[in-house]
Amino acid sequence: MLSRLSTYTLLGIEALPVEVEVDISPGALPKTILVGLAEAAVKESIHRIERALVNSGYGRPENRVVINLSPADLPKDAASLDLPIALGLLIADSQIEEEPDRRVVYVGELALDGSLRSIRGALSMALAARDSGMTHIVVPAANAREAAVVEGIEVISVGMLTEAVGFLTGQLSLEPVDFSWNSARDDYGRYDIDYVDVKGQEMAKRAVTVAAAGCHHLLMIGSPGTGKTLLSQRICTILPELEPEESLETTRIYSAVARLEPGQPLLLKRPFRSPHHTISEAGLVGGGSIPQPGEISLSHNGILFLDELPEFNRRTLEVMRQPLEDHCVTISRAMGSVTFPANVMLVAAMNPCPCGFRGDPKRQCACNPMQVERYLSRISGPLLDRIDIHIEVPPVPFRELSDKTEGTSSTQMREAVVAARSRQAARFRSDKTRVNGKMKPPQIRKYCQLEADAEKLLKSAMDEMGLSARAHDKILRISRTIADLQDREHISCENLSEAINYRTLDRAYWQQ
Repeated sequence: MLSRLSTYTLLGIEALPVEVEVDISPGALPKTILVGLAEAAVKESIHRIERALVNSGYGRPENRVVINLSPADLPKDAASLDLPIALGLLIADSQIEEEPDRRVVYVGELALDGSLRSIRGALSMALAARDSGMTHIVVPAANAREAAVVEGIEVISVGMLTEAVGFLTGQLSLEPVDFSWNSARDDYGRYDIDYVDVKGQEMAKRAVTVAAAGCHHLLMIGSPGTGKTLLSQRICTILPELEPEESLETTRIYSAVARLEPGQPLLLKRPFRSPHHTISEAGLVGGGSIPQPGEISLSHNGILFLDELPEFNRRTLEVMRQPLEDHCVTISRAMGSVTFPANVMLVAAMNPCPCGFRGDPKRQCACNPMQVERYLSRISGPLLDRIDIHIEVPPVPFRELSDKTEGTSSTQMREAVVAARSRQAARFRSDKTRVNGKMKPPQIRKYCQLEADAEKLLKSAMDEMGLSARAHDKILRISRTIADLQDREHISCENLSEAINYRTLDRAYWQQ
């Protein structure tokens, strides 16, 4: 007898449809054959599925079994195929008489006792199933809330193989899982850190506000202990809340690599990723024989923080150049190409020299000029050119550390950022661009209108500092953001002057 069920497999973070066909031929030599470009994880599942059937009270097929996973040219490497294969075996062996509804999708990994375990990519599968016109998706209980985020499809939660059989046959009535955005936001969308914890550094907070308002990449340079990491860790607290679409995009990535916290349905806080400087190229941008997203994609719609920037392998840093421009990562393999989203705000921190005390007013630098030059040359000019804002973070004086007066809080900074972002959203409502930091040259010419004295100042700065054309555009983007923070239509000389100060490290600092 032949049975057919619908399911999905992951390729990168995309869920692709798979039809599970099971045929049992009585009278033939008992043997189980699995075809359809199944990877090792799927091939090894046959023994697990057979024991799950027996331990759930069902019989193990004794005849020739052929399992086909269609399409045949699509690699399949997911334990989520266990459940549809098990149900297909029961139907083909006539242990289940009912014909399955082809508009219902089944996904899940089986344990030996017949229980269902969590799978990767449940959210992507629910989205793909909805877009394909499916009515229901049956998922393990551990993934039910995650899949229930998707509107337009009913999510059925099952904990055991017997429950899935009961639902398929209609003997067990299971209610769809409900999801509340407001409840999830209260549980998972609150921050427990605040910029009020950072003493002093008001100038650095101003630069962070500008960077967050326009989604500009940021580099902080300062001695150890000046607060660079504290400033970076709190940037997410001043960014606008994730919109539902952004939350789904980001959660799909974490779901595909099983990075969601147990019981957490989706990400409602912007991701903050801080990889160690020993990370490999594949770890940073993604890769592998079966491509997986890297840290830059795990930072999608959030912050990628690179602490001790010169300690990273130079070649590893260079592979970020294209993703920072294109906001995506494309990985090509013999099996095809996979594209991961990478719309990130890059924040980096570094010491001014190997010992860390160059320019410190109270501690003596022990580095000679050759060591300093070698240290700073680890960061290439093209990569530095892609970082919009460069600021120095000086040591905090004792009087500011001991001051009981609270500094600028995340709430105050967020209000300014959200107001500036709303102005940008209104400006770019007819474009795909949503923030100033992502403006293309035609948009820069259209929206970055300088007042007369500001235009003279920019020409003078370009001549004196020897800035590149990319740096010229960066200055205009930053100026536009500063003007938005002040709700100005045109860029003033004051706005431009502040933006230029954020780029002085291009030449003057490195050549000191």
